[in-house]
Amino acid sequence: MKLLIIFGLALTTASAFQIASRSVVVPLLDLEGRITNGDKAEPGQFPYQVGLNLKINPLVSAWCGGSLIGSQWVLTAAHCTDGVQSVTVYLGATVRTEAEVNYTVSTDNIIIHSDWDSRAVRNDISLIRIPEVEFSDNIKAVRLPSLAKAYSNYAGDYVIASGWGKTSDKATAVTDDLQWARMQVITNSRCQSTFGNIVTSSNVCVDTTGGVSTCNGDSGGPLVLESDGIQIGLTSFGSSAGCAKGRPAAFTRLTSYLDWIKTNTGIAY
Repeated sequence: MKLLIIFGLALTTASAFQIASRSVVVPLLDLEGRITNGDKAEPGQFPYQVGLNLKINPLVSAWCGGSLIGSQWVLTAAHCTDGVQSVTVYLGATVRTEAEVNYTVSTDNIIIHSDWDSRAVRNDISLIRIPEVEFSDNIKAVRLPSLAKAYSNYAGDYVIASGWGKTSDKATAVTDDLQWARMQVITNSRCQSTFGNIVTSSNVCVDTTGGVSTCNGDSGGPLVLESDGIQIGLTSFGSSAGCAKGRPAAFTRLTSYLDWIKTNTGIAY
């Protein structure tokens, strides 16, 4: 089986330090995340996009993405929020830290799926509660799938991923400008040919032919249907060979977690 890389965290330390990448190595897995060969986003193009600065310790922080799913709730990956001390949430930003609104919240406001398994990359999903935000042209909640779509595999559909992750495998830091990429969903069986049984029914995968993919720092960010803007996934993992190598990228499939989201937030679709 090929090694995996969880589309992970890009570390940012105090201002005197450079933004770098963070890896958590476990058997067969290298926890990391990334958009390569994408396009620069325009202000207001992705009003649901959230940036997350996650404090690991007093000197070190990590960067991830997320999505606004309600006026008080942000959706992201469990591997982003696992073990953090606090998180600063950036809303309405196109330039990474020039947000229209930002909040810093404690771990009391983070809900990680109780069955999150970092070794098997299972249930890679978490929620962050924030003070109620007022919607604007640059800040709006994304729509989630309906229960009627719970059995859709989306294979063949075109999707959009967005984030501030690294823009190439050679990059040493996340980008300042929000990026996006258009990709096509593939079957899980095709994805399993690269990743084996790590890919389950609670994942959705995309083709990255031409090196168009997510990358380090895009973790937790949204994957939405091009046709209607409904979020169907969040960035989880990909190949340790690199973001731009044409290997599939895998996302947490949101239709597997609609009940969990409703139970914890009251948001139903």
